Amino acid sequence: MPTYRVTGEIKHHFLSGGVRTAFLRVLITGIAVFLAVMIVPGLGVDSFGAGLAAVLVLTFLNLLVRPLLFVLTLPLIVLSLGLFLIVVNALLLELTSYLVTGFSVTGFWPAVGGAVVISLVTMILNAWTTDGGQTERHVLPQRPPKIINPDE
Repeated sequence: MPTYRVTGEIKHHFLSGGVRTAFLRVLITGIAVFLAVMIVPGLGVDSFGAGLAAVLVLTFLNLLVRPLLFVLTLPLIVLSLGLFLIVVNALLLELTSYLVTGFSVTGFWPAVGGAVVISLVTMILNAWTTDGGQTERHVLPQRPPKIINPDE
């Protein structure tokens, strides 16, 4: 009967892989949105449920709609040296307020302020939580190259 050996590379944990990444993304977006609501006048949330719905919708929009808007507005982003991304994020925040009842953005400038706060907080928390691509590498021993000399 063959024996099987389980190595440490196999992880059967609930928060491993993609689920952990998605959970962290939603958590970081949630922290950023609630900080923006507390800091920026003009952003408001009626209840915790509305705030949670706004976080989920904004995460979903950032996942699906933001790459499309990024590609469509790429010339403007390049011409403005990346500052137009704030406008794209503000538009996504206003779209979130349109889709979620209980989450409100009173105008374009509060949306820009909220987009700046959310972008900064998300950038800081993402830099703090990611490992920076530090992965454990397994170096396999290499055999020396075989030199083929057809003259001999």
